[in-house]
This record gives sequence, structure tokens and C-alpha cells, in this order.
Amino acid sequence: MSAALTFYTNPMSRGRIVRWMLEEVGAPYDTEILEYSTTMKGPEYLAINPMGKVPAIRHGDVVVTECAAICAYLADAFPGAGLAPPPAERGAYYRWLFFAAGPLESVVLNRSLGLEVPKEREMTTGFGNYGLVLDALERAVAGSGYLAGDAFSAADVYVGSQIGWGLEFGTIESRPAFQDYFAKLESRPARLRAAELDDAAGAGSSG
Repeated sequence: MSAALTFYTNPMSRGRIVRWMLEEVGAPYDTEILEYSTTMKGPEYLAINPMGKVPAIRHGDVVVTECAAICAYLADAFPGAGLAPPPAERGAYYRWLFFAAGPLESVVLNRSLGLEVPKEREMTTGFGNYGLVLDALERAVAGSGYLAGDAFSAADVYVGSQIGWGLEFGTIESRPAFQDYFAKLESRPARLRAAELDDAAGAGSSG
């Protein structure tokens, strides 16, 4: 697809996930850096995302927000990058993309805020409890493959980012399976390029 691609982000945000995905895709894109208290809440960007949050992308006339959705969209929009399995083989791919966007992010955020769901109310949540979520995630990443099989995919970009940050900041237990899984991802050239771009953008905006 040859439509113009614009990436809206802040280098100190979840936009780092989408930057990695864009670098994996390899298509040219423009970047608009937004500031939290000003341009991110301005009318021009609110027309893109009424939540006033980043990241977002505009691809031609299509606007996509939410990291997991952006990763899935880009994998489909640029199939030549090989970042999504064939449609008939996407069970695990969709499962773990949206597991990380729902149960994993929710339970990690709750825990980081010191919020604990009473045991008798766990059935009312979408995640149960921290241990249950991490056990499921550990089973998913254990072994020599990737989340959707033998090939790296957009699911690994999204889930791998969550695990990498969790290990760095201590919000996800440092289990061997998580360490081994992230070790397969952290030196990918696209991830390193993305980190360099975001670090440079962060230095520029702070200076």
C-alpha cells in the first residue's frame, strides 16, 4: 500500500511499541512528536484520537489507535513484512495480542498501583489474579518458538514490549521463561533502530 503513513507519538510512551513495529514493517513513515500537556490535548490531535493519547497512526484516510490494534493493522497493511500468520493460523496470534492488551496490562497496572482484587471478587475481573496471568503468559513464551509459532510476528512485538518493560521495571516477575523469550527479541535490528530513534527524539524534545 502506497498511502502516506504518519505516526503520532511521544518517545516516553507506549508509542515505543509502535515505533518498533514500524521499523519491522520497513515502510516509510512520518513522525509527529506530541507533548503531553499541549499538542496531545490540542484540537488538531483530538480529531485523530479524542482520548488525547498516543500512539496513533494515520495511513491514508485510515486512523488507528491502541497499540495492539496498530500492530495488527500494520501487519495486515504490509503483508510483505511477514508479521502475521496466514488467516487460518491466527488463533494464537490473536489470543496473545489481546491477552497482553487486556488481562496482562490490567493486572500489571493494578499491581503497580498497589491495587489488589479481593479473592472473592476475582471472578468479576477479566484477569483473575497476578499469578494466574503470569502463569498463562509463561506457558505461552516457554520453548524455542514465538507466540504464533516458529516465526516472529506482530504479537511478539507487542507482548515482547510488555515483558521487556516489566522485567526492566520489576512489574513482571523475572522468571527464566520471560528472560529467555525477551533475549530472543531485544537484539533485533528493527528494535534497536526504533530505540535509537525514540531516544534521539526524547533528547531533542527535552533539550
